Amino acid sequence: MAALKYAGLEDTDSEEELPPGWEERTTKDGWVYYANHLEEKTQWEHPKSGKRKRVAGDLPYGWEQETDENGQVYFVDHINKRTTYLDPRLAFTVEDNPVKPTTRQKYDGNSTAMEILQGRDLSGKVVIITGANSGIGFETAKSLALHGACVILACRSLARGEDAVQRILGEWHKAKVEAMTLDLASLQSVQHFAEAFKSKNLPLHILICNAAVFGAPWSLTEDGLESTFQVNHLGHFYLVQLLEDVLRQSSPARVVVVSSESHRFTEIKDSSGKLDFSLLSPSKKEYWAMLAYNRSKLCNILFSNELNRRLSPHGVTSNSVHPGNMIYSSLHRNWWVYTLLFTLARPFTKSM
Repeated sequence: MAALKYAGLEDTDSEEELPPGWEERTTKDGWVYYANHLEEKTQWEHPKSGKRKRVAGDLPYGWEQETDENGQVYFVDHINKRTTYLDPRLAFTVEDNPVKPTTRQKYDGNSTAMEILQGRDLSGKVVIITGANSGIGFETAKSLALHGACVILACRSLARGEDAVQRILGEWHKAKVEAMTLDLASLQSVQHFAEAFKSKNLPLHILICNAAVFGAPWSLTEDGLESTFQVNHLGHFYLVQLLEDVLRQSSPARVVVVSSESHRFTEIKDSSGKLDFSLLSPSKKEYWAMLAYNRSKLCNILFSNELNRRLSPHGVTSNSVHPGNMIYSSLHRNWWVYTLLFTLARPFTKSM
C-alpha cells in the first residue's frame, strides 16, 4: 500500500477507476491506453490493475472517428452535433488475451509497422535510417518516431528529407525526427555524414541500411564504381565501418540491412568457382540492371552475416531482412517496364 500511496494510486476504491491526473484514451485501431497528465507520459497498462484492454464492436450509429492536427483520435457525434476525445465504446471494453500468440501467429504479410511496434516504448533510443524520405524507409522512420525513438532520416536530398520530417511531425508534434544529408553514391558524403553524426555526441542503438536503387541504367559514381553496387552495398558497408565504434559504445545495438530474396538468383564466382570481384562493379558492356541489383543484395546478406559474427560478442547484432516482393514503392521508377510490372502486381502484394 505504501508503494501505491507513493505513486498516487491509493485515492480510488475500484480497481478499474483511474487515479487523479489519468485519462483513458483509444488508438485508431481500438486499443486502450492511459495518459498521465501529471508526468506527461502514456502507457498501455491500466495504472492500477495492470491490464491491457481494447474496445469492442463498432462505433454507435451517427458517430465517426477523426484525428486532430496533433495525431490524437477524437470522435464526432453527428446526431447531437458534438465532439469528444472520449471513445463512446469505452464502456464496452474487453481484456486483451493474456495468452500471447507466437510471432508466426501474431504477424503476417498484412501486419503494419505500427502493429509490430504496438506497446513498445522506444524513448531514449537513437535510430539512423538511410533512404527514409519515402517508401519502406519512411514508414519505418514514422513508426519508430511515433513510438518515442529519436530518428535521423539520412537522405540524398535534404529537401525531401525535411518534407518527410514535416509529415511525421504532422502526425505527432512531439516526435523527435531530423533529416541529414547522405549520398551513398559518394564515399566522401558517407564520411561527412558519419562525422556530422558523431559531432552530435549521441548514442546509436539502431542503424537501418535501407536505401537502394533498382533497375538503374549503367553509370559510374564519383568514386569510379558502378552505381547500383555502391549505393546498395558499398556505401552502407563504409557507413557501418565509420559508425562501428558508436554502435559498440551504445550496446545493446543492432544493424538491420534491407536485402531481398533476389539475392538467390545470382552468383559472384567465375566459371572455376573462384570469387570474381570484377562482377561486382562491371563495365557498361557487361552490365545488366537486374543482375547488378541481385548481386548487391547478395553482398548485403554476406556482409550482414559476417558483421553479426564479428560484433555480436560486443553487444551489436546484425540482421538482413526481405521486406516483401514488389512492394509498390518508388524503387521501380528507373524504367517504365518495371513500373508496369509493379503496377500489375500491386493488388497481390504488400502495400506501403
